Amino acid sequence: MNLPELQSFMRQQKIDAWVLYDFRGSNFVLARLLAGKRWTTRRVYLVVPATGEPTALVHGIDAAQFDNLQLMGTAVRKKVYLSWPQIAQDLGSLLAGCSRVAMEYAPGCSLPVVSIADAGTVEMVRSLGLEVLSSANIIQHSIARWSADAVRLHTDASTKVANIKDEAFAMIRSSLAANKPVHEHEVQHFIMTRFAAQGLETAEEPIVGVNAHSGDPHFSPSKDKPTLIKKGDWVLIDLWARVPGEDNIFSDITWVGFAGRDVPAKHREVFNAVKAARDASLARAVDGWKRKELVQGWQLDDAAREKLIGAGFEKYIRHRTGHSLSQGPAVHGLGMNLDNLETHDSREMLPGLGFTIEPGLYLPEFGVRLEINVYADPHKGPVVTSCVQDDIVLLA
Repeated sequence: MNLPELQSFMRQQKIDAWVLYDFRGSNFVLARLLAGKRWTTRRVYLVVPATGEPTALVHGIDAAQFDNLQLMGTAVRKKVYLSWPQIAQDLGSLLAGCSRVAMEYAPGCSLPVVSIADAGTVEMVRSLGLEVLSSANIIQHSIARWSADAVRLHTDASTKVANIKDEAFAMIRSSLAANKPVHEHEVQHFIMTRFAAQGLETAEEPIVGVNAHSGDPHFSPSKDKPTLIKKGDWVLIDLWARVPGEDNIFSDITWVGFAGRDVPAKHREVFNAVKAARDASLARAVDGWKRKELVQGWQLDDAAREKLIGAGFEKYIRHRTGHSLSQGPAVHGLGMNLDNLETHDSREMLPGLGFTIEPGLYLPEFGVRLEINVYADPHKGPVVTSCVQDDIVLLA
């Protein structure tokens, strides 16, 4: 992405300028845009106008940290301030002629991930006679979209992660057939060794949960408290990995299996409800794209949860339907989440974004989560980039 493309998007959004505020490394968006954190002790403002050159307003003490600064390949002008009254004066000058500016702000903290600018800073900018809007969609457009290389490497990772998932289930199946003990943490360790062998990296160890453990969305197996996987058990495996490097995208999937031939009716009923919810969310995304509708994250969440609630399982919902997949250090990315439960995510499904669809139901005795990855291809619309589970894996 380049600066003219970003500025064109800002003009489409009727945003006159983007004002990024940072204090002592508080704004991860600024660090990502400027290709790395800078050691700062005073307030920093990066003003990106919808037309014209960007300017960094920095204190004299920290000015050297911003020498030869570039934003998306374009040089950034540096303006130095000394006293606190000068900040408002300089910002007023830099924003002269603007009426609507975007900041890392969300009304009512509806999106905590972008509510970075403190209330006082927003008040100060408003005191200049400016309307402050959320930069949520600008953040997505500038740092969450996938490059062509990211798409290619994510596809490669997805193939490998899917194969390793199959190998993990096969390990359980063969162990049970041979009456050989196999524990949750051993399957987890097996997956980690296969990641390393395939040249993949992961942020954290995968989840392998049996029976009630699968009903805990963030369960982590432990060799200190080993749990045996036995015939008749229910098994959930959640694994994620990527080609090494923060510019690459994780493949993040969750599958479930049953260590037997005849799946209990309750397990199959819950599985079918979660599958219907996953497919309804995907269908909503695809249909919205075809109708050229600006689909928002909360709508994709609602589409899934309506299915779960309609099936009578509302009390077993524990989390939103999905999270962003984008560049950066973590598997949870910086773009739109599928969420109208924990937050009201009004960010739009923009071309070039990726996300998971992973509805889940968590009963006391077992849980089901079915996770797929989706990429909003600028030409094709939402396409599934991961493997998709349509039936329960049988492990005996």
